[in-house]
Amino acid sequence: MSAARSLHLPQWCIGAGAIRNLVWDHLHGYTTSKKPGDIDFAYFDPSDISCERDRLVGSMLEGSCPGIPWEAVNQAGVHLWYEECFGKPIEPFHSLSEALASWPEFATCVGVRLEDDNSLTVIAPHGLADLFEMKIRRNPTRIDLETFRRRISDKRFADKWPLVRIIDG
Repeated sequence: MSAARSLHLPQWCIGAGAIRNLVWDHLHGYTTSKKPGDIDFAYFDPSDISCERDRLVGSMLEGSCPGIPWEAVNQAGVHLWYEECFGKPIEPFHSLSEALASWPEFATCVGVRLEDDNSLTVIAPHGLADLFEMKIRRNPTRIDLETFRRRISDKRFADKWPLVRIIDG
């Protein structure tokens, strides 16, 4: 997290699966965490919403922590490409918290930031209950039921964490 903090962005966090996976691995008693597919680095900076900026931020993170699969996304610019990737338009977000609140499952709508005094700030617009109760529920703000079911199948939550409860609907 210190590499992320060193970028000095005003609103940022490491979130989604990077946090969920660590918590669920711990709650399952796993002594070593599974290597994540990527580390979601979300930030909010409306002054530059270009894809080039995301690539630059990702490169800077990679330079600080080689071998970590960073996925840097400026949440202020998601509305520019979301429809092309996912088939439906979305309105621009006004803050990092608002963007996190739209992520696909409530248990993944969580981000953590390391502050200058080494304290942690947790951003959890829907709370932490689903994360700590190991529940996967669809966030209807972003995805439909079909997409949710496909994500459940693709991500194999129940195979990785047998205590997870999937709430379909």
